Amino acid sequence: MNLIQNMNRVDRWSEMRHPIWIDFIRVGLGLFILAKGIMFIQHTETIRNIMEHSQFRWLAFGLAHYVAMVHISGGVLIALGLITRIAILFQLPILLGAVIFVNSKQGFYVENSELWVSVLVLVLLIFFLFFGSGRFSFDYYMRVHKEGTY
Repeated sequence: MNLIQNMNRVDRWSEMRHPIWIDFIRVGLGLFILAKGIMFIQHTETIRNIMEHSQFRWLAFGLAHYVAMVHISGGVLIALGLITRIAILFQLPILLGAVIFVNSKQGFYVENSELWVSVLVLVLLIFFLFFGSGRFSFDYYMRVHKEGTY
């Protein structure tokens, strides 16, 4: 079996066992990521401080734009359930970086709520990467209503 066949089997299996309430979690996750992207753009002073203290200013500048745009576009795509897995693949490096490099410096204490939020979002992204977007999504709608079959 190849990778495509395995993914199709997992997709069919998850479609049959995908409760509707999980779709609401996906929509909430997408809206949360969208809000984080908008907040990232609004806090330009924080971004400026990060770039000033960075050895690689152009890299930090590029990463800031990457994070903002991927969060905004990916949040919308995840909330709508449109090319969900691809949107999640672009989100994963950002969340891994947030968990490993940014939030872990403050420690693994209960007070460090940003770390736990990042871990929760990372776990949910991995869950939806494997289980897909569900029945209430544009992916499912396009799969069911293929061109020419009305």
